[in-house]
Amino acid sequence: MATTDGTGAERSEHCPRCERETTHTVSLQLVTESDNPDNAAFSREPYRVSTCLACGEQTAVRMNNA
Repeated sequence: MATTDGTGAERSEHCPRCERETTHTVSLQLVTESDNPDNAAFSREPYRVSTCLACGEQTAVRMNNA
């Protein structure tokens, strides 16, 4: 699984580990979901990645269900 990093932005979100509102870095990443190099160019999906700046907890959510 390969990723292409987008530029991150900081925002306040709830962190399940900290159990409170903390500052997070939020970005979009394109994730290549195919291990087959012939299909890799056609299997990229956008993910929303959020990282808590207080504890380092990271979550990634696929942006579409195709």
